[in-house]
Amino acid sequence: MLVHSFTILVLAVTHALAAVAGRPFGCGTPPPGGQNLEMSRVLVAQESANREDPTNKTIFGPKITVSIYFHVVASSKKLVDGWLTDAMISKQYSVLRADFAPLNIAFRNVKVTRTVNALWARDGDEVGMKTALRQGTYKDLNIYILPRLVGDSLGYATFPVITALKGSAPFNRDGVSINSQTVPGGSIQRFNLGRTLTHEVGHWFGLYHTFEGGCGETGDMVADTPSQASPSSGCPKGRDSCPNLPGKDPINNYMDYSDDACYTGFTVGQRVRMAGFWHNWRGKA
Repeated sequence: MLVHSFTILVLAVTHALAAVAGRPFGCGTPPPGGQNLEMSRVLVAQESANREDPTNKTIFGPKITVSIYFHVVASSKKLVDGWLTDAMISKQYSVLRADFAPLNIAFRNVKVTRTVNALWARDGDEVGMKTALRQGTYKDLNIYILPRLVGDSLGYATFPVITALKGSAPFNRDGVSINSQTVPGGSIQRFNLGRTLTHEVGHWFGLYHTFEGGCGETGDMVADTPSQASPSSGCPKGRDSCPNLPGKDPINNYMDYSDDACYTGFTVGQRVRMAGFWHNWRGKA
């Protein structure tokens, strides 16, 4: 009986580890819509005019600096339950800074909070948690790090909107949430180099998935990202899911679903789009 029970335990653990190792990237950010899509259309028109303006000598604009508030939410003060150390937060912060530095975007770590709450730790009360923990203004980035997210996603974020008055629902919900095991050294294989946060912060700045819109005419609404029919998995070099359109799939782009090790950066067009959202809306908060 003891041997039988031990065998069952080993099989269960092996199955769990295999599931973690083989899981696809899962972003819980909902598709863009309504107000945010209209904002993107405004920026598309602005970008087109700027490209045609011979006096436009800069594409990046002034440096953007974002204040960050990290919120570690765990079910206990154990690492396995989401209680990350200062060193782990520091490594994640370093990855984020390095990924955005080439775009002239900087971050300032203002504060790290830690909370033990079993309901919040399993993402069971997003609105209540964020209303209680959120700090700063609409241009400040609040990052919530939980051991489990709704839908078992690895992360999700909110897109910029025009009407986000302090105390309103869009203001309180604003921010980025990530699974605590996606930070550098985490247990989720293929997605433990800290790039889930980079991906979600891209959404927070207004970027869509590179496969948004599929092989349609507008795609992700950024001119220099090739069209893509569906998310990538792993690091499929040479993948071309829209063979009748220019360019191969941008598998190395942070806004795809590739493995962390496959990512290399954003495009110039994506940086211009982020700057547009910032200077027109977020940065004016």
